[in-house]
Amino acid sequence: MGQVLEKIHGKEWRKRQIRKISDKVFERVKNQSGRATLTFEDLYIAVLLVYNDINKRLPGPHFDPPSKDQIRSMMQECDLNLDGQINHDEFVKFIQKLTTDTLVVVSQGLLVTLVVAPTVDMATKKATEGVPGVGKVVQKLPNAIYASLVTLAMVWFQTSREGIE
Repeated sequence: MGQVLEKIHGKEWRKRQIRKISDKVFERVKNQSGRATLTFEDLYIAVLLVYNDINKRLPGPHFDPPSKDQIRSMMQECDLNLDGQINHDEFVKFIQKLTTDTLVVVSQGLLVTLVVAPTVDMATKKATEGVPGVGKVVQKLPNAIYASLVTLAMVWFQTSREGIE
């Protein structure tokens, strides 16, 4: 599934999106702290802001940010100049590494919604056209409206199940 989305948008598109979020968040935290690099505390706040941005902008389930211990460990890996702080380039690499799995989950969810759902919609329309009482209503609905209604129902069902788990 990820390969199909790769062909639609490509890796470069995802990198640009993450870069936009990273740049915006880095500048915001840098301006608030008054420093050109991020300490661990600044980095933790920046990660929370990035996840907040991802959760607001991307469809599908909301993602929990990593723990402070995970961030501390990744900070050590990404602090290339070993100064105990993260500069802008290190931050971009940090966020790209941190969000790789998140984007795969979002990509798969979008693929299901955009490719699988319309196929299921048309199959269910054909199946329900023969049901007494409902069939005549279904036949009168244009395919686009029927597909939209079923897709919305599928998304609603999926998100309501995520709240239970």
